[in-house]
This record gives sequence, C-alpha cells and structure tokens, in this order.
Amino acid sequence: MAQFTVNPQRFDPYKNFKFIVYWDRKPVAGISKVSGLKKTTEVIKHREGGDPSTTRKSPGKTDYDPITLERGVTNDVAFEQWANKVWNYGSKAGAEVSLKDFRKEMRIVVLNEAGQVAMAYNIHRCWVSEYQAESDLDANGTGAVLIQHIKLENEGWERDTSVTEPSEPGFTNPAS
Repeated sequence: MAQFTVNPQRFDPYKNFKFIVYWDRKPVAGISKVSGLKKTTEVIKHREGGDPSTTRKSPGKTDYDPITLERGVTNDVAFEQWANKVWNYGSKAGAEVSLKDFRKEMRIVVLNEAGQVAMAYNIHRCWVSEYQAESDLDANGTGAVLIQHIKLENEGWERDTSVTEPSEPGFTNPAS
C-alpha cells in the first residue's frame, strides 16, 4: 500500500472550490459543482442459535451514490452527447443506445490553494441517468447563470493513493 507523505506545514483542510473533473482522459470544461462521493454498506443482522439475546452484524453489499456534475450552459455539448449515448430519442431501432461506450471512467482531482494536485479519486463505469439541459428560465432574474447538470451512476470509486501531498510553495523575499 502506498505511503502518504506528511506535510508538517499544512494545518488547514483543503478547500472545496479548486478541482478538475476528467473523463476520456481530458478535463471537462466549466464544471462548477460536484456532489460528494458517498458509499453505503448494507448491514446484515443475524443471531447465533445458542445466543437468543445478541444480534451480530456483518457487512453486506456496498452501494455507491450517484454523482451530480453542474456547469454553466455554453455551446459545449459534452453533457448532452454523453446523455445521448444512454438513450438517443428518435433514433432508429438498434441505435437507441451506444452499448460500446456509454460508460466512462472518470477522475476527480482536488487541488490545494496553490493549484497543486493534493488528492485524486477514480470513479468507475459511470453513465448518465439524468440530464438537465438548462435550469429554469426567469425573466425576473438578474445576473443568474444558466446551469445544466448530469447525474452519473457508477459502480464504485477509490482514492488514488499514488497521489501524495505536495510540498507547498512559499514566497522568497528578494531583499534578504
């Protein structure tokens, strides 16, 4: 198992506003929000025959929650194209689903305040279960950004332990 390096100068937790999302090994443009990564393991309760008063607990199946990505609406069609691989409305029989490539591997990279890679997560076999092309339109709104989102089902994720904590840069004083 990989060793985590310890940065003795780092006392603050990482901020939630510096990150990059990748799929097809390329960064995805304009992502402004990513839901949290969550997994839940079912609890299986059982009793031993000779112990009528104590319940034992064992782990069951693990379920990974969907991940939602949000971004401002632009002319980039990456969200829509991926959603259409799962179900392409109006296509002829046999072309409704792109079975070959509707699933993608995804990577979320968390950066520290200096923009250095601090940690990364690999998410496996993702596919789009929900696509919202745009948020509500509101003639009374002032300065709101039009948002689109996709909800991604996945079959698991793990932290990439090969990514270690970086040595944080400092400023040098040219006068000294």
